[in-house]
This record gives sequence, C-alpha cells and structure tokens, in this order.
Amino acid sequence: MTTNAEILESIKGKLIVSCQALPDEPLHSPFIMGRMAYAAKLGGAVGIRANSIEDIQEIKRTVDLPIIGIIKSVSEGSDVFITPTMKEIDMLAAERVEIIALDATKRVRPDGKTINELFPIVRNKYPNQLFMADCSTYEEAVNAYRLGFDCLGSTLSGYTDYTKGVTLPNMDLIARLVKNFPIPVIAEGGIWSPTELAEVFNLGVHTAVVGTAITRPMEITKRFVDVLK
Repeated sequence: MTTNAEILESIKGKLIVSCQALPDEPLHSPFIMGRMAYAAKLGGAVGIRANSIEDIQEIKRTVDLPIIGIIKSVSEGSDVFITPTMKEIDMLAAERVEIIALDATKRVRPDGKTINELFPIVRNKYPNQLFMADCSTYEEAVNAYRLGFDCLGSTLSGYTDYTKGVTLPNMDLIARLVKNFPIPVIAEGGIWSPTELAEVFNLGVHTAVVGTAITRPMEITKRFVDVLK
C-alpha cells in the first residue's frame, strides 16, 4: 500500500492536470473526463484533480495516477461549494482518492459550520487521509496549517468576494506560502501558460495544478476570440 509520504513524493516537481466539466459545459461527461485524464497522462501529468464520484470512478478506470478529489455542490445561502460538508468528504473517502481537497476559506459553509468547526471532526474521522486546503488568502492558509491540513493550495485566490480582481496566478501569495510553511504548497488557479508554470515552480512549490488552459476548450477558444474583438 502506498504511503502518504510516497504519494506526495510522486507528485513533487511535476504537473497535475484538472479534468473537470460542469453540467452547463459541452464536455460534461465522465467518459470524456476519463479520456481527458488519459491524454493528460500521455502528455506527462503525474496526477489528476477531478470533480464528482462519477468522473473519479471513470478516471480511475482509465489511468493509474493519484487523484485530488473534490465534489462541487452549490447551495443556496453559502458561497462554499468545493467539498463543502462531511457528506461530500465521506463520499470521496469511500472512493479512496489519494488527496481530498476542500474549501478552507473563512466563509460559512452550507451546513452553517466554519472550517474551524468542520475540519477537526474530519481529521478525527479520517486521521490517515491526505487533505488539501483550497485557500484564497495567506491568513486562511495560516489557519488551515494550524488545523492540520497536509498541503496548502492557492486555488481560491481571486474567487472569493474579498479577493476578486487579484492578478492570477497570485505569485505573491504562492511565494509567501512556500517561504513560511513546512508542508507542500500546491499552486493552482490562473496558470495559463508554460511560462507561468515555470515561474510558480521557480518559487519552490511542491506541485502545481493546471486545468482550464488544458482541459476546457470553450474557455481556451474564448481567449483567442477575444483578441479579435
């Protein structure tokens, strides 16, 4: 059985590709996400970030790469939608994904809990599971580290109300995380080019996740079309 240390070592210094398509997107399909993951593996990715049990199951049938698993669940009255409650964590744990990522922002979750209330329960229930904190600010990363997360992500910088307008990828945030925390830092969010990917690795991150720039052709097309307007 692969240890947590071996899982983290296997992704160090290499690329993770996010293979996700939401219900309103043309590529929304577990089969298509499985083929995306296979293409990513052939291209040299060493891990996959995936959303939903259906997609994760298909991706696991297609590739043998470690998975950062999430479940996106939109709820009225809360802006937290990345693995928001224990229900989603239980589902991901049952699938045995290598890393479970969840929103670690200061926002109140759909069940009324804060991350400070939820995560101690989660950690107690799953002491041997790797957890990634999707943060939007340095302060949230400090809090996540104190709570006992295994790795810190810049995932939500620019996506919370109080970080909107931040230039992505948020190099300043990523640099501070790398400098000040002894656990793996995962750069994620707004990495659009190989040059930007090289820049975040030069900052000393453990690994990086690239999604939209590789696996969302509608958004990629829009970027090309925008220059013609």
